[in-house]
Amino acid sequence: MPNRRHPSSLIYILPNFFTAAGIFSGVLSMLSAVSGSYEKAAWLIMVAMLFDGLDGRVARLTNTCSKFGVEFDSLADIVAFGVAPALLVYTYVGVDYGRYGVVVSALFVIFGAIRLARFNVMTAQTEPSVFIGLPIPTAAVFVALMVLLFTHFGGMKPLGYVILILMVAVALLMVSNIRYPSFKKIDLHAMHVTRSFVAIVFAALLVFLYPIVGFALLFGLYILYGPLRALIYVPRRFRRLKK
Repeated sequence: MPNRRHPSSLIYILPNFFTAAGIFSGVLSMLSAVSGSYEKAAWLIMVAMLFDGLDGRVARLTNTCSKFGVEFDSLADIVAFGVAPALLVYTYVGVDYGRYGVVVSALFVIFGAIRLARFNVMTAQTEPSVFIGLPIPTAAVFVALMVLLFTHFGGMKPLGYVILILMVAVALLMVSNIRYPSFKKIDLHAMHVTRSFVAIVFAALLVFLYPIVGFALLFGLYILYGPLRALIYVPRRFRRLKK
Protein backbone atom coordinates (compact mmCIF):
# COMPACT_ATOMS: atom_id res chain seq x y z
CA MET A 1 0.00 0.00 0.00
CA PRO A 2 1.27 3.53 -0.78
CA ASN A 3 2.43 5.62 2.12
CA ARG A 4 -0.05 8.23 3.22
CA ARG A 5 1.09 11.51 4.65
CA HIS A 6 -0.43 12.53 7.93
CA PRO A 7 -3.12 15.23 7.46
CA SER A 8 -1.19 17.54 9.79
CA SER A 9 1.61 17.72 7.19
CA LEU A 10 -0.73 19.82 5.05
CA ILE A 11 -0.31 22.60 7.63
CA TYR A 12 3.17 23.20 6.21
CA ILE A 13 1.56 24.32 2.96
CA LEU A 14 -0.50 27.06 4.60
CA PRO A 15 2.26 29.66 5.27
CA ASN A 16 3.66 29.12 1.78
CA PHE A 17 0.19 29.63 0.35
CA PHE A 18 0.05 33.11 1.86
CA THR A 19 3.55 33.80 0.54
CA ALA A 20 2.44 32.75 -2.95
CA ALA A 21 -0.62 34.98 -2.60
CA GLY A 22 1.73 37.88 -1.87
CA ILE A 23 3.66 37.16 -5.08
CA PHE A 24 0.38 36.99 -7.01
CA SER A 25 -0.67 40.37 -5.59
CA GLY A 26 2.68 41.82 -6.62
CA VAL A 27 2.34 40.51 -10.18
CA LEU A 28 -1.20 41.88 -10.41
CA SER A 29 0.11 45.22 -9.17
CA MET A 30 2.74 45.31 -11.91
CA LEU A 31 0.20 44.44 -14.60
CA SER A 32 -2.12 47.14 -13.29
CA ALA A 33 0.67 49.72 -13.30
CA VAL A 34 1.60 48.90 -16.88
CA SER A 35 -2.05 49.26 -17.94
CA GLY A 36 -2.32 52.65 -16.21
CA SER A 37 -4.45 51.55 -13.23
CA TYR A 38 -2.16 53.21 -10.69
CA GLU A 39 -4.57 53.27 -7.76
CA LYS A 40 -5.34 49.58 -8.17
CA ALA A 41 -1.62 48.80 -8.40
CA ALA A 42 -0.96 50.72 -5.18
CA TRP A 43 -3.73 48.97 -3.25
CA LEU A 44 -2.49 45.59 -4.44
CA ILE A 45 0.90 46.31 -2.88
CA MET A 46 -0.91 46.92 0.41
CA VAL A 47 -2.77 43.63 -0.04
CA ALA A 48 0.59 41.92 -0.56
CA MET A 49 1.75 43.38 2.77
CA LEU A 50 -1.27 41.79 4.44
CA PHE A 51 -0.33 38.38 3.05
CA ASP A 52 3.30 38.96 4.04
CA GLY A 53 2.20 39.52 7.63
CA LEU A 54 -0.01 36.45 7.62
CA ASP A 55 2.53 33.94 6.33
CA GLY A 56 5.02 34.54 9.14
CA ARG A 57 2.40 34.58 11.87
CA VAL A 58 0.73 31.42 10.59
CA ALA A 59 4.13 29.69 10.44
CA ARG A 60 4.86 30.64 14.05
CA LEU A 61 1.41 29.70 15.30
CA THR A 62 1.52 26.29 13.60
CA ASN A 63 5.22 25.77 14.37
CA THR A 64 5.95 25.23 10.67
CA CYS A 65 8.86 27.64 10.24
CA SER A 66 11.45 26.32 7.80
CA LYS A 67 14.50 27.50 5.86
CA PHE A 68 12.55 26.98 2.64
CA GLY A 69 9.82 29.27 3.95
CA VAL A 70 12.36 31.97 4.83
CA GLU A 71 13.94 31.89 1.37
CA PHE A 72 10.55 31.74 -0.37
CA ASP A 73 9.38 34.72 1.65
CA SER A 74 12.44 36.76 0.65
CA LEU A 75 11.89 36.02 -3.03
CA ALA A 76 8.25 37.01 -2.64
CA ASP A 77 9.26 40.26 -0.95
CA ILE A 78 11.58 41.33 -3.76
CA VAL A 79 8.73 40.83 -6.24
CA ALA A 80 5.87 42.39 -4.26
CA PHE A 81 7.82 45.08 -2.38
CA GLY A 82 10.79 45.68 -4.66
CA VAL A 83 9.89 45.34 -8.32
CA ALA A 84 6.16 46.14 -8.01
CA PRO A 85 6.52 49.56 -6.29
CA ALA A 86 9.50 50.44 -8.51
CA LEU A 87 7.46 49.74 -11.64
CA LEU A 88 4.48 51.61 -10.20
CA VAL A 89 6.51 54.75 -9.54
CA TYR A 90 8.29 54.56 -12.89
CA THR A 91 5.10 54.19 -14.92
CA TYR A 92 3.28 56.84 -12.87
CA VAL A 93 5.91 59.58 -12.70
CA GLY A 94 9.43 58.24 -13.30
CA VAL A 95 8.99 57.97 -17.04
CA ASP A 96 8.60 61.77 -17.19
CA TYR A 97 12.12 62.20 -15.79
CA GLY A 98 13.96 59.93 -18.22
CA ARG A 99 17.07 58.26 -16.89
CA TYR A 100 16.56 59.76 -13.43
CA GLY A 101 13.32 57.82 -13.13
CA VAL A 102 15.08 54.63 -14.22
CA VAL A 103 17.90 55.14 -11.70
CA VAL A 104 15.53 55.81 -8.80
CA SER A 105 13.41 52.73 -9.56
CA ALA A 106 16.47 50.52 -10.00
CA LEU A 107 18.03 51.89 -6.81
CA PHE A 108 14.93 50.98 -4.83
CA VAL A 109 15.00 47.38 -6.07
CA ILE A 110 18.77 46.98 -5.52
CA PHE A 111 18.70 48.42 -2.01
CA GLY A 112 15.61 46.36 -1.23
CA ALA A 113 17.47 43.20 -2.25
CA ILE A 114 20.43 44.22 -0.06
CA ARG A 115 18.04 44.82 2.85
CA LEU A 116 16.51 41.35 2.48
CA ALA A 117 19.89 39.63 2.15
CA ARG A 118 21.21 41.38 5.26
CA PHE A 119 18.04 40.54 7.17
CA ASN A 120 18.34 36.82 6.34
CA VAL A 121 22.01 36.72 7.31
CA MET A 122 21.61 38.60 10.57
CA THR A 123 18.42 37.00 11.91
CA ALA A 124 18.99 33.35 10.94
CA GLN A 125 16.30 31.34 12.72
CA THR A 126 15.38 33.93 15.34
CA GLU A 127 12.86 36.77 15.12
CA PRO A 128 14.34 40.19 15.85
CA SER A 129 13.00 42.50 18.52
CA VAL A 130 14.07 45.44 16.35
CA PHE A 131 14.77 45.88 12.66
CA ILE A 132 18.15 47.19 11.48
CA GLY A 133 17.12 49.42 8.62
CA LEU A 134 13.63 50.15 7.36
CA PRO A 135 11.73 46.93 6.45
CA ILE A 136 11.14 46.66 2.71
CA PRO A 137 7.33 46.09 3.05
CA THR A 138 7.04 49.37 4.95
CA ALA A 139 9.08 51.22 2.33
CA ALA A 140 7.01 49.72 -0.50
CA VAL A 141 3.65 50.53 1.06
CA PHE A 142 4.78 54.09 1.87
CA VAL A 143 5.73 54.63 -1.79
CA ALA A 144 2.40 53.17 -2.90
CA LEU A 145 0.58 55.49 -0.49
CA MET A 146 2.37 58.50 -2.00
CA VAL A 147 1.02 57.51 -5.40
CA LEU A 148 -2.44 57.11 -3.89
CA LEU A 149 -2.23 60.58 -2.32
CA PHE A 150 -1.23 62.17 -5.61
CA THR A 151 -4.01 60.43 -7.54
CA HIS A 152 -6.55 61.09 -4.80
CA PHE A 153 -6.06 64.85 -4.62
CA GLY A 154 -5.38 65.35 -8.31
CA GLY A 155 -3.45 68.14 -9.97
CA MET A 156 -0.25 67.11 -8.17
CA LYS A 157 1.44 65.35 -11.09
CA PRO A 158 3.83 68.31 -11.69
CA LEU A 159 5.17 67.63 -8.18
CA GLY A 160 5.89 64.01 -9.04
CA TYR A 161 9.58 64.53 -8.36
CA VAL A 162 8.63 64.55 -4.66
CA ILE A 163 7.74 60.86 -4.94
CA LEU A 164 11.12 60.14 -6.52
CA ILE A 165 12.91 61.99 -3.72
CA LEU A 166 10.94 60.12 -1.05
CA MET A 167 11.64 56.85 -2.82
CA VAL A 168 15.39 57.50 -2.68
CA ALA A 169 15.05 58.45 1.00
CA VAL A 170 13.30 55.21 2.03
CA ALA A 171 15.71 53.20 -0.13
CA LEU A 172 18.62 54.66 1.84
CA LEU A 173 16.82 53.97 5.11
CA MET A 174 16.46 50.32 4.11
CA VAL A 175 20.24 49.84 3.98
CA SER A 176 20.98 52.08 6.94
CA ASN A 177 21.81 50.97 10.50
CA ILE A 178 18.88 52.90 11.93
CA ARG A 179 16.75 50.78 14.25
CA TYR A 180 13.00 50.37 13.87
CA PRO A 181 10.64 48.62 16.30
CA SER A 182 9.41 45.17 15.39
CA PHE A 183 5.83 44.26 16.22
CA LYS A 184 6.43 40.54 15.79
CA LYS A 185 7.19 40.06 19.49
CA ILE A 186 4.99 42.28 21.63
CA ASP A 187 4.84 41.52 25.33
CA LEU A 188 1.55 42.99 26.49
CA HIS A 189 2.56 42.49 30.12
CA ALA A 190 5.57 44.76 29.66
CA MET A 191 3.71 47.74 28.22
CA HIS A 192 1.01 50.12 29.29
CA VAL A 193 -2.05 48.30 27.99
CA THR A 194 -4.47 51.23 28.37
CA ARG A 195 -2.19 53.66 26.58
CA SER A 196 -1.60 51.18 23.77
CA PHE A 197 -5.32 50.49 23.43
CA VAL A 198 -6.06 54.22 23.15
CA ALA A 199 -3.36 54.61 20.48
CA ILE A 200 -4.75 51.68 18.47
CA VAL A 201 -8.31 53.01 18.67
CA PHE A 202 -7.16 56.48 17.60
CA ALA A 203 -5.23 55.03 14.65
CA ALA A 204 -8.19 52.88 13.60
CA LEU A 205 -10.57 55.86 13.70
CA LEU A 206 -8.13 57.97 11.70
CA VAL A 207 -7.88 55.31 8.99
CA PHE A 208 -11.67 54.88 9.00
CA LEU A 209 -12.29 58.62 8.50
CA TYR A 210 -9.46 59.26 6.05
CA PRO A 211 -8.19 55.91 4.69
CA ILE A 212 -5.45 57.12 2.37
CA VAL A 213 -4.30 60.10 4.44
CA GLY A 214 -4.57 58.06 7.64
CA PHE A 215 -2.43 55.20 6.34
CA ALA A 216 0.09 57.65 4.88
CA LEU A 217 0.35 59.49 8.20
CA LEU A 218 0.83 56.29 10.21
CA PHE A 219 3.49 54.90 7.89
CA GLY A 220 5.17 58.29 7.67
CA LEU A 221 5.39 58.54 11.46
CA TYR A 222 6.86 55.05 11.68
CA ILE A 223 9.49 55.91 9.06
CA LEU A 224 10.39 59.16 10.83
CA TYR A 225 10.62 57.39 14.18
CA GLY A 226 13.91 55.72 13.26
CA PRO A 227 15.91 58.85 12.30
CA LEU A 228 14.40 60.90 15.13
CA ARG A 229 15.27 58.19 17.66
CA ALA A 230 18.81 58.08 16.30
CA LEU A 231 19.16 61.86 16.58
CA ILE A 232 18.09 61.72 20.24
CA TYR A 233 19.90 58.62 21.49
CA VAL A 234 23.16 58.66 19.50
CA PRO A 235 24.42 61.94 21.09
CA ARG A 236 23.49 60.55 24.51
CA ARG A 237 25.50 57.42 23.81
CA PHE A 238 28.56 59.43 22.79
CA ARG A 239 28.32 61.50 25.96
CA ARG A 240 28.21 58.32 28.04
CA LEU A 241 31.28 56.93 26.26
CA LYS A 242 33.24 60.09 26.98
CA LYS A 243 32.54 59.82 30.72
